Amino acid sequence: MDPDVDLHVPAQRRELGLPFVSLVSLGGGLGGVSRYGLSLLVPGAWGLFLINVLGSFLIGVLMGLVPRPLVRAFFGVGVLGGFTTFSSYAASWSWALLATPVCAVVAAFLGLRVTR
Repeated sequence: MDPDVDLHVPAQRRELGLPFVSLVSLGGGLGGVSRYGLSLLVPGAWGLFLINVLGSFLIGVLMGLVPRPLVRAFFGVGVLGGFTTFSSYAASWSWALLATPVCAVVAAFLGLRVTR
């Protein structure tokens, strides 16, 4: 959900219609395919760690650079949401269980910081 949209304002609620859902869906597909490709290059826990930290960094960069809600929805929620894979990291009982969330938050902060 875009933090710029107030669901109590009818005009802003319309922003979350078909264009929004379509862009997020298309972006999610592209992000998922990208994640799969990178996981083939770097398999296992290291690949999972790299995907989540890189995706989080790019989300930080995106939020710092792109003010347009539909563009942020496509790239942030769609592409990078489909690219990062926090649901699968939780199934991996390794060092990634602890290191991934900490490093991902730091990476998102650094990405935002770099762009500002």
